[in-house]
Amino acid sequence: MPEVLEGTIERITFQAEDSGYTVARLQVGEEEELATVVGVMAGVQVGEGVRLEGEWSSHPQYGRQFKFSRYSTLYPATVEGIRRYLGSGLIKGIGPVTAQRIVDHFGMETLEIIEREPERLLEVPGTGPKRVEIIKRGWQAQRQIKDVMVFLQSHGVGTAYAVKIYKTYGDQAISLVRANPYCLERDIWGIGFLSADRIARNLGVQPEAPERLKAGLRYVLNQASDEGQVFLPREELLPAAQQELEIGQELLAQALEGLGAEQGVVLDGERVYLPPLYQAEVGIAASLQRLLQGSLRQSQGQTEAAIAALEVKLGIQYEAQQREGLRVAAQSKVMVLTGGPGTGKTTITRGIIALLEQQGQQVLLCSPTGRAAKKLAEATGRPARTIHRLLGFKPPKGFEHHQDNPLRAQALIADEVSMIDVPLMHSLLRALPAAARLVLVGDVDQLPSVGPGKVLRELIASGALPVVRLTHIFRQAQQSQIVTNAHLINHGEFPQLNNREARDFFFVEEEEPERVAALIQELCAERLPRRYNLDPIEDIQVLAPMYRGETGASNLNQVLQQRLNAKGQGWKRGGTEYRVGDKVMQVRNNYDKGVFNGDVGRIRAIDAENQAVRVQFEEEVEYEFSELDELVLAYAVSVHKSQGSEYRAVVMPLTTQHYLMLQRNLLYTAITRARELVVLVGTKRALGIAVRNARTTERHTALAQRLRDMLKGN
Repeated sequence: MPEVLEGTIERITFQAEDSGYTVARLQVGEEEELATVVGVMAGVQVGEGVRLEGEWSSHPQYGRQFKFSRYSTLYPATVEGIRRYLGSGLIKGIGPVTAQRIVDHFGMETLEIIEREPERLLEVPGTGPKRVEIIKRGWQAQRQIKDVMVFLQSHGVGTAYAVKIYKTYGDQAISLVRANPYCLERDIWGIGFLSADRIARNLGVQPEAPERLKAGLRYVLNQASDEGQVFLPREELLPAAQQELEIGQELLAQALEGLGAEQGVVLDGERVYLPPLYQAEVGIAASLQRLLQGSLRQSQGQTEAAIAALEVKLGIQYEAQQREGLRVAAQSKVMVLTGGPGTGKTTITRGIIALLEQQGQQVLLCSPTGRAAKKLAEATGRPARTIHRLLGFKPPKGFEHHQDNPLRAQALIADEVSMIDVPLMHSLLRALPAAARLVLVGDVDQLPSVGPGKVLRELIASGALPVVRLTHIFRQAQQSQIVTNAHLINHGEFPQLNNREARDFFFVEEEEPERVAALIQELCAERLPRRYNLDPIEDIQVLAPMYRGETGASNLNQVLQQRLNAKGQGWKRGGTEYRVGDKVMQVRNNYDKGVFNGDVGRIRAIDAENQAVRVQFEEEVEYEFSELDELVLAYAVSVHKSQGSEYRAVVMPLTTQHYLMLQRNLLYTAITRARELVVLVGTKRALGIAVRNARTTERHTALAQRLRDMLKGN
């Protein structure tokens, strides 16, 4: 028979967000020494009473502890326990101060009154009808959420998603999940197929059940999409699904055909697409064909005269490649302008705007991110917006501008196009009127978009559009070692490293990963701010090749937060503590809030009573505590997430710990994010690996082929 232990949770030492595995300290009766208890517990709070079933054991490092296999919650048995229980953030509307007032008024009857007579809370000074209604809803929700938590925990799913599941499905949460556990993977961001599958198997769903195989196939396609793939060939999809599901390919092929018949996927010959990605890729080709069908009536002589007049007006002498860019822009419906740092993309963009405006054209400017749009506006002296703002995103309807309600624009210039993925490019192009001109500007040698596809590369490779590639580095830019070294790296040559003569590009050699992390902390917190008058949070950005490891972004965020923002008011969720003043990044597109994957902001306030966090992006956005998994610390971010941004200073670890991600275009992208200063910390061996490695991860996309087929059709 298992032993039974009852007590009050005094402290939660550790709780794993994914599994719910908990280490807690328990007050048992009047005993002076707290008991250590370990096991899987769903959503317990400090001050809460628990009844545990398990056995005592002795841990070689942590001593005597009670390992429990089952638990149930009990209401606190003391006034102090009730106060701590209510003040723990359990119920929206009750924070520590309100909890103290309520318990002072009702004492041991507090929980009974909240449960059965919540209107009596009006007796508590400072508690009005609106607050009472919030508390009533919060109390009811937390009871039902706890039921969901216990249900999920019994099937091996972490507790962090219970609130999301309850918000999505309401009181029907458990019945809906029982009926079709794979709905979780489809409807709840952050819950993958593997978690849903674990519940399904526990509920008796057979391994070869058609709904399981179809969900598994979509899971593999979604995973591939997250890695940048627009589609997967059957010959890759079926073996990958076989490995995940441990089911023969014959059954999977049958399920795939069924999924295609249900329009759950698009079967395009040997290519298998998720429907939105198929529609987006085909839509891009169709939109470009529509734009290219229009004609421009301007002779070569008229164009040359217009460029000459522009040079006089602006007091500038354009170089040959720049003149070619202006010439192509004047005579093309659609064009691509690409080039590295210091090659004059900004100068020619300003020239194209002036040239088009000289012809009476209304020109709109856009970029994929807020920072990139701000940079474009500053460089051109014209308003520039993010693509989402330009297209007028209105949740839940989507974009206001589309093929039936196009933008009022005669010309559109889109910057940082290397960042634009297939779905976003589709939305942008279909909102352009057929008569409009389109200029796409970007650096094709940078990393491709975080989202699926490699749009800029495919547009250039297709041969369907006129392309101007700027290669001449201007004398002023040549004075920057950032620019010089970026081009050297891009050509596969080792950068110039001479710290004694360096002006804006430094290399700090250190082999031990632990020491690299310590050096980065010191550089960001003290040395660079002191020497270059930089704000350590706003002006300096650590860019890491990957998240894992001692010198990965995850660990660097922890050490930098402790160094740069140790005293901010905090709230812990899972393994991350969020503090007022923290630099954070949004990691998914949240159209309801108007914040998107890669947006960076600062936490301005944490309201424990209302379970809300306010974050300042371009505008202030409020998150509920249950939504905090959409935010990560951003003192250090991956190079991929930095695209489109520009920082005064970039600090980058380069160690062989990152061997898998040491690629030339990744290093090139990181360096070109810096405006004034680059500091690399690591080994020359790791730097050499990155410079020599010109291989890029292959992405399955058929956009270039579709554009070539379009040309043949014409």
